[in-house]
Amino acid sequence: MTDAPQPDRLSVRLLIAGRVQGVFFRNWMIAEANRLNLDGWVRNRADGTVEAVIAGPRPAVEELAELCRQGPDSAQVASIDRTPAPDPGAKGFTKAATA
Repeated sequence: MTDAPQPDRLSVRLLIAGRVQGVFFRNWMIAEANRLNLDGWVRNRADGTVEAVIAGPRPAVEELAELCRQGPDSAQVASIDRTPAPDPGAKGFTKAATA
C-alpha cells in the first residue's frame, strides 16, 4: 500500500531575513515544528538569512509560518519570502548544513 497524497498537507519554503542568525532562531524553530508535529528542515544561509522548508497539515504549517514573523525573543524579523516547496518526504524536523 502506497501513501496517497494528503489534500490537507502543505509544504512551503520560508526565507527569513533580519536579525535571525545568532539568536537561537533555528533551535527555536525546531522546537516549534516538533510541537506542531511538522516535517522539514531549517538552516542558516551565508547571506545572513534563515531558510526553512516546512511540511504537514495546512493549519500547523500556517501556524508555524505566522510564528516565524516574530521568532524567538532576540530575533528581529524584517521579512519572510514564502514560496511553495516540494514535500521533503522525511519525517521529523531537523537542522540542515549552512548553505
